[in-house]
Amino acid sequence: MTDTAQRAPSGGSGLDSYFKLSERGTNVATEVRAGVATFLVMAYIIFVNPSILGAAGLDPGAVAAATALVAGALCIAMGVVANYPLAMAAGLGINGAVAFGLVLGSGLTPAGAMGVIVLEGIVVTILVVIGLREAIMDAVPTSLKYAIGVGIGLFILFIGFVNGGLIQQPPGDGPVPVQFIFPNSAGASLTLIGLAITIILYARKVTGALVISIVLTTIVGLIMGVQSFPDTLAVSPDFSTLGEFDLGEVFTVLGTLTALLTIFSFMLTDFFDTMGTATAIVEQAELTDEDGSIPDVGKLLFVDSIGAALGGMAGVSSNTSYIESSAGVAEGGRTGLTAVVVGILFLLSIFLAPIAGLIPPQATAPVLILVGFLMASLIKDIDFTDLEEGLPALLAIVLMPLTYSITVGIGAGFVVWVLIKAVLGKARQVPVLMWVVSAAFVVYFLQTLLGQTFSA
Repeated sequence: MTDTAQRAPSGGSGLDSYFKLSERGTNVATEVRAGVATFLVMAYIIFVNPSILGAAGLDPGAVAAATALVAGALCIAMGVVANYPLAMAAGLGINGAVAFGLVLGSGLTPAGAMGVIVLEGIVVTILVVIGLREAIMDAVPTSLKYAIGVGIGLFILFIGFVNGGLIQQPPGDGPVPVQFIFPNSAGASLTLIGLAITIILYARKVTGALVISIVLTTIVGLIMGVQSFPDTLAVSPDFSTLGEFDLGEVFTVLGTLTALLTIFSFMLTDFFDTMGTATAIVEQAELTDEDGSIPDVGKLLFVDSIGAALGGMAGVSSNTSYIESSAGVAEGGRTGLTAVVVGILFLLSIFLAPIAGLIPPQATAPVLILVGFLMASLIKDIDFTDLEEGLPALLAIVLMPLTYSITVGIGAGFVVWVLIKAVLGKARQVPVLMWVVSAAFVVYFLQTLLGQTFSA
C-alpha cells in the first residue's frame, strides 16, 4: 500500500463516503491537485473549439462560452454519477468533421450539423440504456477501431496545417490537390513559431503546455500584426449558440440514406473514442476489476453519451471523455472528485470566453498538429503485414483527411474488410452487424449511380 493510501483523507466524512476517497487511497487535497492538472492540460479546447467551429460561421466568443459551460456541467456529472477521474469536453476530430464535413462539405447549416450530433447522441444513449453499446463495439474488428482513431488524428492534424496557412489548394489546375506554403507571410511564419513553442513546451513536459503555447503564440501574433486588438471587447459571456440545432435538416438536404449513414459514422466515432479513453484512464488509475473490466461502466457510458447530445444542443459539437484525464490520474486522482474540480474550473473559465476572438487560427493550429500526432500514435497497434487487417485500416486512415470525411473513411474500411474476408472464404467470421453496415455503405458509395439508374 502506498503512503498516499495510508493517509487519512482530509475533508469531511461526507466527501470521503460519497467519493470513496479512503477506499481508493486518496484524499481531498490530492483530488483537487489532480483536477487542476487535468484542467490545465485540456483547457486549450476553450480556444481551439471556437477556432474550428468558427470556420463554419459560428461566433468564436459564443462557442467558447458554451464550450466551457457544457464541459463544466458534464465533468461534474461524470464525477458525481460515475465517480471516475474522467473529464469531458468538446471532442477534437468530431468538431472538425462538423465544420468542414457537414457545413462546408455537405451544405448543412451550423444548426443542421448540430442536429446530426444531437441525433447520434440520442441513439448512443438509447443503446447504453438497453445494454447494446458494448455488443455493437465488439462486432467491429480491433484494427478498424484503431484506424478510426488514427484517421481522425490525421484529419485534425491536416486541419491544423490548413488553418495555420502552411497547406493550401494550389491555384489553377495544378498537378497535386494541395501544396506546402513556405513561410513567406507573417501568418505562416507565426504558425511555425507557435509549433516550435508547442513542441518545446510539450517535450519538456511543462504542465499546461498547450494552453501556454496558445497564449504565447497569440502574444507573438499581436506583436507581428497578424492579429489586432478589436475595437471593443465583450465583457460578458455570449451564450447565443445554446439551443441552435435542427434535427430534420440533415434528412432534407442529404436524403434519408446518406443522413442515416452520416449519423451512424458520427456515432461510431463517439463509440470508439469513449471506450478507448475510458479503458485507458481507469486502468491507469488501477480501478478495473481482475478481468480488466470497468466497474459500473454503464454509468460512465451513460454520462458520456449524454455529452454528445448535450454538446449538439448547445451548438458546440459532441462532448466526450478526454485522454488528457491521465494527467490528473498521474497526480494521484482516483475518484470523481477530480472530475468535479475540473468541472468547477471550466465553469469559472466561462469568463475568459470573451477573449476567444483575440486568438488567431495560427495560435491554435500548432495544438491541432500536436494532438493529431498523439492520436495517430495508435497506428503502432495495427498489423500492416496482414492484408486482411492492414489494407482496410489504411484506407480508413488516409481517406478521412484526404476527403475531409469521417464517413468516407469508415465506410471504405468496413466494406473492404468484409470483402477480403468473403473472398478468402472467411465469411462466417464476419459479424452480422458488419455485413449490414457494410451493405449500407455500399449503397452510400453507389448512391449517385443508383439515383441515375432509378431516374432513367
